[in-house]
Amino acid sequence: MIRRRLLPALGVFLALVLGPLSVFAGDDAVETGRLLAILLDAGRGAVAANQPLINDATKGDKGFTPDVFAQQLAEKFKGRTGVDLGNLKGSGVPASAQKLLPELVAAAKKTVADNQATINKPGVGYKGFTPAHFGTQTAAEFSAKTNVYMKQTTTDALLRNPKNKADAFEAGIMKKLGDSGYPRQGDKIMSETVGGDVRVMLPLFYGKGCMGCHGEPKGETDVSGYKKEGAKEGDLGGAVSVKLPAK
Repeated sequence: MIRRRLLPALGVFLALVLGPLSVFAGDDAVETGRLLAILLDAGRGAVAANQPLINDATKGDKGFTPDVFAQQLAEKFKGRTGVDLGNLKGSGVPASAQKLLPELVAAAKKTVADNQATINKPGVGYKGFTPAHFGTQTAAEFSAKTNVYMKQTTTDALLRNPKNKADAFEAGIMKKLGDSGYPRQGDKIMSETVGGDVRVMLPLFYGKGCMGCHGEPKGETDVSGYKKEGAKEGDLGGAVSVKLPAK
């Protein structure tokens, strides 16, 4: 009797400590979607960390090669998930993740490779190779190669690239992700099964480095030629959206 009474309480405790992801620990599709979304965002983070170097007009060859990027990507991903991209079988991730994560790494490296001429162009400051550009191009490359739906998306109010326009499901989820009470730390996803597919969304919140293009004053033209949105650190900037078969 004591054990039966303790089990529900233990479940609640674990959910509170581990967050929403623990609920789907046995669901391979959700876990795979979560890992893919974090990996894409880790790549965005690697590009963001190198943005001053990329935009340095005084340098030609920046040394930001696909291999250098991949090393930084792996470090950032492991720091956020504990998963070693070099030892996926030993990391306990689902078989689907073992297959798809390397495909996303390959797509990400191809994006960096395809933009080497832009990255290394001397005499030019802002080059347009940003985390957002990386995310859009890499997601499209990954989806074309694997037939797995992945998109970097945002709300209509923040939309700059039509390729990133949210569908109805994504728009509805982002209303929840943008709530002030939603956790800004810990990669807390939201997922639902829709029509036989598992849909996973990872929120992307504006950080300090985003303010130059998306912060205040609202309406001012940023370095890319768009109008600043007047956002503040911690505001929702968008999400990574992944869709996988539920089976």
